[in-house]
Amino acid sequence: MTDSNLWTLRETLIVTVLGAVFGVLYLGWVQVWLITQAVFGPVTMDVFMGFWFIVSMIAAAIIRKPGVALVSEVLAAATQILLGSPSGLILLLSGLVQGAGAEAVFAATRWKRYSLPVLMAAGVGAAVFSFIYTWIRFDYGDLAPTLLVIMFTLRCLSGALLGGLLAWVVVNALYKTGVLSGLRIDHDRRSAAAA
Repeated sequence: MTDSNLWTLRETLIVTVLGAVFGVLYLGWVQVWLITQAVFGPVTMDVFMGFWFIVSMIAAAIIRKPGVALVSEVLAAATQILLGSPSGLILLLSGLVQGAGAEAVFAATRWKRYSLPVLMAAGVGAAVFSFIYTWIRFDYGDLAPTLLVIMFTLRCLSGALLGGLLAWVVVNALYKTGVLSGLRIDHDRRSAAAA
């Protein structure tokens, strides 16, 4: 890892704040999911799942350094635990898995591309990793193959849309406010505009 990949204090604070804020939002999203699941059934989790990946894409698109997607997702999970989530410490493993799925996509671009398609692919990466994890944790092997295909498809779509696309919208809105000036996203966009 080169010096340019080391996190500054400002970047570390931003990742920490994003992790904390989205930890609160994730906990609230659980309540929305539970209410909706009572009406539409168990596949609702796969439809809603993408939002639980979003901080990894937002943080990574802003900071643009190795490890940001992974750490931000783990911090969001830790925040939920500190706020009393009934899921408990297992959330750290969920955050690790989801963050690793998004991080893998950014690593494949060598942490150099953060376009809409890449953010959506990172959402799908988080969805795939989380699906494998929940398959093992909840023994999906006993489910009907058709149901598994539907669940997997819905989760990937959710990752792409509620994770990647929504992250892109949020990051662009934040960028327009000027609060991201001086960060790597700002340098990259100014360089691209000058080219």
